[in-house]
Amino acid sequence: MLNNWYMLSSVEILTELKSSRSGLSDSEAKERLSRYGLNQLQRRKKASPVVVFLRQFLSPLIYVLLVAALISLLVEHYMDASVIFGVLILNAIIGFIQEQRAEKAMEALIQMAAPRSKVRRDGKVIQIPAREIVPGDIVLLETGDRVPADGRLIEVHNLKVNESPLTGESMPVDKSTRDITQETDIADRKNSIFMGTVVSYGRATAVVVDTGMGTEIGKIASAIQEVKAEKTPLQASIARLSKTIVFIFLGVCALLVVAGIIQGIEWLEVFLLAVAAAVSAIPEGLPAVVTVVLALGMRIMARRNAIIRKLIAVETLGSATVICTDKTGTLTLNQMTVRKLYVDGDWVDVTGDGYEPEGRFLYDGVALDAEESPVLMQLLKAGLLCNDALLSSEEECCSIFGDPTEGALVVLAAKAGMEKEKVQRAFPRIDEVPFQSEKQYMATLHPREGGNVAYIKGALEKLLPRSKYVMQGKNVVPLDEDVRKSILDANTTMAQNAMRVMGVAYLEFPGDYQDLRDEDIRDNLVFVGLAGMADPPRMEAKESIALCKQAGIKVVMITGDNSITAQSIATQLNIPHGQVLTGMELARISDEQFLIDVDGISVFARIEPLQKLRIVNALKDRGYIVAMTGDGVNDAPALKSADIGIAMGITGTDVAKEASDMILADDNFASIVAAVDEGRAIFNRLRNVIFFMLSTNTGELLALLLSMAFIGQAPLLAVQIIWVNLVTDTASSIPLGLEPKSGDELKQPVRHTEVGLIYPGLLIRVMFFAVMMGAGVLLIFNWALNQGWSIAEARTLAFCTMVAFEWFRAFNARSDEKTIFRLGVLKNRWLLLTITIAILLQMAAVYTPFLQQAFGTVPLSVERWGIAIAAGASVFIVEELRKLLFPGLFNLGKWKPVSVKKTI
Repeated sequence: MLNNWYMLSSVEILTELKSSRSGLSDSEAKERLSRYGLNQLQRRKKASPVVVFLRQFLSPLIYVLLVAALISLLVEHYMDASVIFGVLILNAIIGFIQEQRAEKAMEALIQMAAPRSKVRRDGKVIQIPAREIVPGDIVLLETGDRVPADGRLIEVHNLKVNESPLTGESMPVDKSTRDITQETDIADRKNSIFMGTVVSYGRATAVVVDTGMGTEIGKIASAIQEVKAEKTPLQASIARLSKTIVFIFLGVCALLVVAGIIQGIEWLEVFLLAVAAAVSAIPEGLPAVVTVVLALGMRIMARRNAIIRKLIAVETLGSATVICTDKTGTLTLNQMTVRKLYVDGDWVDVTGDGYEPEGRFLYDGVALDAEESPVLMQLLKAGLLCNDALLSSEEECCSIFGDPTEGALVVLAAKAGMEKEKVQRAFPRIDEVPFQSEKQYMATLHPREGGNVAYIKGALEKLLPRSKYVMQGKNVVPLDEDVRKSILDANTTMAQNAMRVMGVAYLEFPGDYQDLRDEDIRDNLVFVGLAGMADPPRMEAKESIALCKQAGIKVVMITGDNSITAQSIATQLNIPHGQVLTGMELARISDEQFLIDVDGISVFARIEPLQKLRIVNALKDRGYIVAMTGDGVNDAPALKSADIGIAMGITGTDVAKEASDMILADDNFASIVAAVDEGRAIFNRLRNVIFFMLSTNTGELLALLLSMAFIGQAPLLAVQIIWVNLVTDTASSIPLGLEPKSGDELKQPVRHTEVGLIYPGLLIRVMFFAVMMGAGVLLIFNWALNQGWSIAEARTLAFCTMVAFEWFRAFNARSDEKTIFRLGVLKNRWLLLTITIAILLQMAAVYTPFLQQAFGTVPLSVERWGIAIAAGASVFIVEELRKLLFPGLFNLGKWKPVSVKKTI
């Protein structure tokens, strides 16, 4: 409603909104509710389930299959029509289910608003449904409340707000009522609150500025609705393949009409041949096989902590060329850990990561017993007692209840054998000065021998000016300028290494001093030391980033943290060096300039919600296949826009999960790389499957055309072709989708975005097989007729020859470069089982009376079977020799396009 409202003072904004601290009147609230509408997120109009289901049939491949099925019905080939219609309906059902699940993203976002909130109206505090809040309302917030709308704070009492769902910042944000005089990003608007965030500590009063779709979350919701669903690389490949098949189908039909006229065949027989051609040209089982292969890939990925929500994402992940990842919890442990201490003028290193209370104190690389250093023990004791966090080890070790920074100090003390409960019993808290953002420190009062002592921890810039003394060894000495400078230098060193620095001091009081007051600890503090803490990087993430580099995948860090912290973590993880860009800098760059610069940027810091969407879109415009991680509401538009959206399973919000394509069960970057590895393997399997199916269909088509042209008879009936395609071809394709990984997937060249499932080399290989198969069937069919066999006998032999080709070619299709012996003859046991079943079914089709009638077959002798087997084995031998001698023969365009035109 207002622009830059956070830059107005509390008085100015109340005036601007025509409100007051006593709140709106009931009549004014009703009028504003009518004017601004309900405080809820609006949904886009949903398509009806019927429309969604019918939409699944909008594909060129589906059109051709429908035509083939209708022709089959027209000529009373009911079995052919039934099989084709069955495949179409199965494919539509699967697509319908996936699309309906995607609609849950907006529903989850709507549920982010608090159901009821406390407001002040006519001077009275009442509780109303959050959807009835209007601009100008005075909202009262307490610990645990979900903020119902965007607002300007007018009263604050120790307020901390968890804004991670909106900004990505992992730490609770201290809030105040101080005026802001210049433009800032959302993360730095300390005097503001935002819908969907949660009050972690304290209480506050705020005046509502924006509601519903006008809030920051509302803007994100609008962005989600505006994001257009783009085709994934696999969808684009299949779409182009479908169009190609349409042209082939039309061309073949034209050739058959010409051949029929030349051969003097009646129009009904020409129709039958057109059906046979359609069945030959169209891989009927392709949608089902691709779906099954992707579904099996989902199960494999789930075992590696990558839960796939959308089938198509399985392949897309394997083709990713850039991964945009958050820092906190994905590249790091999301567990603040004290790494360095500065005490008594010396540095002490602390080992151990995360919240597990195991580690050592090192001085110049040598283990140090904490009890040997009085200053170190005083720092540990002060950090432990001036602290509200608790360490729990009941679950899998370990977890912190409370502020992560305070938790790091509890764990630090535990590494020296100090248990908080025991120390608290010995030195109970008498009084305290709670932490406030304006003061930037916390103080607690405890009994000690001969009196009481106040322990203080907080920002160095607040503690050092109040310190008059410093602890050195067992003594307390005046704090001179040299020591003061060394402390400031140590603080700078830690900050430059992306550490959050905490200063520790104390002040002694007599035993009758019981009421700790802020003014009593403003001077004469005894400075103890500094604790530098950081969220440690995951070591497995470092290894995974190295694998990404090897695989040709660019890793980009996008975080809400400051640039120094982000750059430090990037350096520790060996993210390839590049430019660091902040959200404020990004806001000043034009889209045209950003499109030029984005290639050279490796770290984005202090990024605002909708800027993530801008980053993703720029990378996509540069030709990258983008995988984007996220956990908060702010990530939803970018997750949806990315080619593959990856939500965090542990810390992720429902909105992020519903907008994503994949969920990480362990929030670990290493699992993303493992999923990329699996995705590449699945893509290779899909290529093998499609090669196998296309070479079959093309071989059948060539056999049909050549036989019609030279003999005037079809070597296969339409029902026989369907049998080959669905029973032998499709059934063998599924085990090819289970082919074990070769182990070198991440060593393969990165695939160019214009290279799809099918590339020139694969088409050449398809034609290589198709010509051998088509010519083989033609020669055998012609030989049988010349021997005086009946047309049924000749077709049966041609039928069995085509099937034998399939049995042997299934083993050839396991790889385009590696021989079956290098892969392992028995490694794909599912394929062996499937071929065995296919052999038994073919025997049934040839020797079982009722199947003989259905398929137009007659029994074959062993000698005649030998002819079919020999033909199939010859192709197998030729291909295996080719792999041994010329493994890269058909690699043309496999990784990079051979021209500016897109491959299928």
